[in-house]
Amino acid sequence: MLDGYSTLGILTVVLFRPEGQKLHEFIEIHEPAPGRHFLCVYVTKTKEVHLCVVRSQKKQKSKKTLNSASRKKLHSQFIERSGLEDSYLRTESWALQDLSLLDGRDPDVDDPCFLMHYSSVRAVTAVSCGAKYCLARALVSLSDKHCGRPLTLANYDMAYVKPSFVYSNRGDCVIVMQICFYAANLVCLSMCPVPLD
Repeated sequence: MLDGYSTLGILTVVLFRPEGQKLHEFIEIHEPAPGRHFLCVYVTKTKEVHLCVVRSQKKQKSKKTLNSASRKKLHSQFIERSGLEDSYLRTESWALQDLSLLDGRDPDVDDPCFLMHYSSVRAVTAVSCGAKYCLARALVSLSDKHCGRPLTLANYDMAYVKPSFVYSNRGDCVIVMQICFYAANLVCLSMCPVPLD
């Protein structure tokens, strides 16, 4: 199974760089179709922001046997492209400009599902709630920068999405720092003596 950095490199090289597009963010999502699926956010040459679902599937191995020298040459030629056995295909695509609402469903529950409201509603299930919030942060930033309008969000805990004085759009590390800071405050408060008046 590929880690995030190798997946990012492969998706960039195979799908986005050849068309002059810049992959800005991606998360892994669960889909009913076989294979691994990613929801990707990319910027085109004309500075339009798009989202697409990419399906990764294992290619069928060739029945033809190769000698050792041929295998090494083939390996060196294609290792950077797709790990030799994966194929990537865009299955759905949308423009960020057309997204009317990003609905997190319930901010009080650790729920990785969210709804994208276009002319129809597209339900998406991320692999984690953290991935859902990571995507929301990226979409808010890109909408402000490239679409010239704020993205409409519903049912998200805005402290984890929009920048504040401590969180300045640096991602999950700052969120973990905030949680640790709150936990330390709770420990200190629990150790304070209570007056018995």
